[in-house]
Amino acid sequence: MLTAERILIYGVTGSGKSTLCRDLGEKTGLPRHWVDDLTWEPGWVQVPLEVQRSRIAGICAGRRWILDSAYSSWVDIPLESVQLIICLDYPRWLSFGRLLVRTFARNRDKKEICNGNVESFRNTFSRDSILLWHFKSFSRRRARMRAMAADAASPSAGSPALLLFKSPRETASWVRSLPDGDEKLNR
Repeated sequence: MLTAERILIYGVTGSGKSTLCRDLGEKTGLPRHWVDDLTWEPGWVQVPLEVQRSRIAGICAGRRWILDSAYSSWVDIPLESVQLIICLDYPRWLSFGRLLVRTFARNRDKKEICNGNVESFRNTFSRDSILLWHFKSFSRRRARMRAMAADAASPSAGSPALLLFKSPRETASWVRSLPDGDEKLNR
């Protein structure tokens, strides 16, 4: 049986990483950390890389945590101490559809995303669009998830466990199966 108190959620843009982070934190009592809050300042100003790395290192030095993503520029930090990697390997049509609905809803309701930042139609249709980012990053993220899953299939001593979910239903079923409260995750 595996006991995990340090969890990294990995997936493509729009797959539901932040929602899963929230749900796992509520279910288990593990401290959760949203990467967007750590990497974006007000006005969509990106935090300098060395500061991002320092912030992530501070979290990962802790005994218990959940991160809702990992940027390639600092993924090495959580990988040093993570106990469980959860990959959301959903079909492109599903993750993009979710992202599209979420983006337009946020454009309309101006719900805060992180540090006072909100979606705007200007950003949605810019070169920095999250919708474009989905297309630019999807194949790379999917390939990385599948490579991690292949590595996990023949684990070495000390390597983290990995769960690869192919559908939201599969993910939700796993979350429901977890114990409530501050109990540790067992699988």
